Parts: sequence; structure tokens; C-alpha cells
Amino acid sequence: MSDILLLDTDVETSLRSAVRDLLTTRCDPSAVVRAYEGDRTLTRMLWKSIADDLGLAGLLIPEDRGGAGGTARDAAVVLEEFGRFVAPVPFLTSSVIAATVLLAGDSALVGQLGDGECSAALLTPFSTASVTQIPTLTADAQGRVSGRVTSVAGALDADVLLAAVQTANGTEVHALAAAAVTIEPVVSLDMTRPLADIIVDSVPGRVVVAAESGWAALQSGLTIGAALLASEQAGVAAWCLETTVEYLKLRRQFGRVVGGFQSLKHRLSDLYVEVESTSAAARYAAGTFAAGDPDSVIATAVAASYCSDIAVRAAEEAIQLHGGIGMTWEHPAHLYLKRAKADQIALGSPGHHRRLLADLVGLPL
Repeated sequence: MSDILLLDTDVETSLRSAVRDLLTTRCDPSAVVRAYEGDRTLTRMLWKSIADDLGLAGLLIPEDRGGAGGTARDAAVVLEEFGRFVAPVPFLTSSVIAATVLLAGDSALVGQLGDGECSAALLTPFSTASVTQIPTLTADAQGRVSGRVTSVAGALDADVLLAAVQTANGTEVHALAAAAVTIEPVVSLDMTRPLADIIVDSVPGRVVVAAESGWAALQSGLTIGAALLASEQAGVAAWCLETTVEYLKLRRQFGRVVGGFQSLKHRLSDLYVEVESTSAAARYAAGTFAAGDPDSVIATAVAASYCSDIAVRAAEEAIQLHGGIGMTWEHPAHLYLKRAKADQIALGSPGHHRRLLADLVGLPL
């Protein structure tokens, strides 16, 4: 086990500031709400800025392969800020999960992802956790891929889809052109990260990760995805707490500031402890990946099981403590609850990660 710094370094502070500044000016809640109505303008414009202005599309890709050469800690900082703004961008699905899978191969696609030329998504249901059965597609002798995968995140904005294909030698990862498959959007709770069903009908595939390393690559992508999703959940929880505290310091009732009531102070104090713990668990998990620590699997299980539930609780508290205004469409609190609820079952439910943690540390259930 390595000593993991839980506070930002100077470089991470600068990165956080740059991401927050960009999102403050280009990702206001009213624009995010329009994403629920099918307007993809914000997603396209914001993702272009993130790729071109900040160079974050290839953050986890080494510099010698065309990326920015960042670490999981850097990605965690970015995802915390994306959580604070419920940013509708495919960073998690493309720059984290798909990029990690692709790094196990030697495809030139890695470089294209790194410089923001294209984005990619892994063809698995967004609820798929590591160490579980990953749906696979089939390929004929000519390498044409067929099959159907439901509830895929990031597919609507992807140029390339990564398909797990079962072969006699093992699981290969094939790259499919998104334009060649049928993408059927589905109504999802969090429309800032829309899901889609994917139908692949004899589409030419290109092997980007060979069979000998395909399964491990998929596991790595899903595991680091779950670990860094916890940072996004920490960002969601932090925004909910801070916004609620600020509101209760101003809202007056019965001639006094609402936040002065002791019962509310106790609720917010309890929530503060939980939110700070969420941040610590998420940063520790990211830090283990950055340090190459073998504790990363256990740290991921801890962060994924804990942060999911606290993000939902923080969002629910934010809506209730905002009173009537928190229930309205115009107030952004509902965006955070929907993101938190959708994240709660993404890449493995809290129950899955608790069972996994029990197995890893030898606790009987």
C-alpha cells in the first residue's frame, strides 16, 4: 500500500481551476437543461473546447502515443469538476474507459483519441461492472461483427465503437465505425449522459486489441471507469452541499435565517462529514491507479460502493432543503439528483462493489 496524498498538488490545483473556469463560462444550468430536450449543441461545443483548448480528450494517453500523459489523479480532478457542473460530455466513456481499453493494443486509434480527432465508446451496457460477464458480439470469418447491446453510454457522441468479440482464441476488441451501426436512443433518467441501444448487423470490424490481452483490457477499462466515476460523484455531492449551505444562509423564515435552526445545522454537519469522506475515498482510489498500487482494486470497491450512495443522499437533501424552489424545473437541483441516481447503478451497483470488497478482504457475507 502506498502513501496517497488526498490534497491537490499545485499542478492539480491549476488543472482544476482551468476546467472550472471553462465550465463556468460555457456550461450554465440552462444550457444543460436543453440537453434533456435533445439539443446536442452544448455537448458538441463543450467537448470541442475540452479537447482543443484544454487538451483533455487524451489526458490518460501517454505523450509518446499522442496524448497528454496525465495520471488517474488528473482525470479525477477533471471528473470532480464535471460532476459539479453535470457537464454533458463523453470524458468518462471516451477518454477514460475507451482510452484505457485501447492502450492495451497498438492501434493508431489511440493517437486519434489523444488529439481529439475522434471519440470512442465501449459497447457494453453502462451498468456493466468489472469481474462480471461482459456481453460479447460475434464475428464471421471475414471479420464482420454482428449482435445487439443495450443501454450503452457515450454512443450518441462517439465516432468509433469498441466491440468485445468472442473468438476461439479469446476476447478481441474490434473498432466499428459508429456510422455503420444502428443507434437507437433510449429515454434515460440522466439525459446529460444519454443511453442508446446498438444493433450491429454484419459490420466490418478492425481488431484493435488482440485476443491474448482483450479480456484484461476490458476489465481494466471498466475498473478504472468505476474508480474515477467516484470522483464525479464526489463533485456532484460537493456542489449539492455547498449550494444548499449558501441558500440556507440567505433564506429567512419566521424572522430568522433558516440555516440558523439547530436541526438543519445537524443535518448539514452530518452531510459535510459524508461528503468529505466521499472526496477522500475517490481521491484515494484515483491515487492508487496513479501510483500503480496493487491496492487499487480494493480502493475502487470502497469508493464505488460509498460514493454512489452519498451522492444520491446529498442531491436528495439539496432538493428538500431548498424547499419549493428545489422542486422546480428551473432550479438545477434535479439535474444533480438525476446524475447521482444514474451514476449509482453505473459500472456496478453499490451492492455489487460491497460484495466484491467482502471477497477481496475475506469478509463473510
